[in-house]
Amino acid sequence: MSEKLKIAVVGLGYVGMSLAVLLARKHHVVALDIDAERIAKVNSGRSTVEDSEIAKVFAQEHLDLTGTVDPQSAYAGADFIIVAAPTNYDENTHYFDTSAVESVIQQARQFNKTALIVIKSTIPVGFTEKQKQQLDDDRITFSPEFLREGKALYDNLYPSRIIVGSKSDKARSFAELLRDASLTPDVAVLLTGTSEAEAIKLFANTYLATRISFFNELDSFSLAQGLDVKEIIEGVCLDPRVGPGYNNPSFGYGGYCLPKDTKQLLANYEDIPHQLIQAVVETNSSRKTFIADQILKIPAETIGIYRLTMKQGSDNMRSSAMHDIVNKLLAKGARVLIHEPMLQENLFPGAEIVADLSEFLDRTDLLVCNRLDRKLDGYAGLIFTRDIYGVD
Repeated sequence: MSEKLKIAVVGLGYVGMSLAVLLARKHHVVALDIDAERIAKVNSGRSTVEDSEIAKVFAQEHLDLTGTVDPQSAYAGADFIIVAAPTNYDENTHYFDTSAVESVIQQARQFNKTALIVIKSTIPVGFTEKQKQQLDDDRITFSPEFLREGKALYDNLYPSRIIVGSKSDKARSFAELLRDASLTPDVAVLLTGTSEAEAIKLFANTYLATRISFFNELDSFSLAQGLDVKEIIEGVCLDPRVGPGYNNPSFGYGGYCLPKDTKQLLANYEDIPHQLIQAVVETNSSRKTFIADQILKIPAETIGIYRLTMKQGSDNMRSSAMHDIVNKLLAKGARVLIHEPMLQENLFPGAEIVADLSEFLDRTDLLVCNRLDRKLDGYAGLIFTRDIYGVD
């Protein structure tokens, strides 16, 4: 794709930031966000998220990337408008809060009547079709993203697949835009129905949550029975139908995507027989309770929580399994210290935040970490973790 296009990217979280950088290597990208601090970072050549690949590209390459808080300058003349606004799961309605996405779509159309609007936010099945009908606008589609936190740009450069929920020529052009921007020219491209693309996203993430839950329950069994969990996992995964990968036990699945996506898929199952999806949602809660109980069985005056983020290389603490672990320990009266450099304020009344790592380690009798870190070398005898392979 030799023609240089103008692309508006709305929302500068992991999805929006990585896509803006990916496409700005070959096209003119205007990134729009309501957060002036994020825009200032982009315009000074810095990433809004923790991602080593994004930082490297900023340092080594010239990007045609401009950040703005002005909608008109972002949307006017854009060939594509990518929506990466947040859609948090509402525990009261049991549904994604799609108000930010709806607002962006309506605002975009005020300044641009022709661009293909591509939703990258995770949404309920049927949302895009409803928007198209309500607005009488068939130039709205959904394209699922499959990114890991801390590896978002890498996963865009080397995508596992590119899916766009439309079979129009414009949708095909968008798919080719993503493929051309990647470093994987032979990546599989799939054009589907819009609702089918939405379902692909939710089912893919729910499968991953199911696999995590399976190995976590295997680990719970092994821990309760005093068995060598690594031997069991290796034996199970030697079956090629099971295979390696995504088999490292944790305190529970978390982060921004898996908890909310599994719950949203469950909500979409209303009036449809289901047991498995419900179990995947429920087992994650029971796993965290089990882990907290195991920690409390270990004699320790002071329990040190090392990092609240879900994994290394990420700055995301949202829906981290560690949050529930800490709250469960505090509810049982445990004395808890927390070391988390990303934490701006104490979210856990009753726990003490210790910013200095050396002080934290000196004052801790038991170190609890979801994922091992080289900074903890030499403290192996004090560590409680279910991390076997040292990978996320």
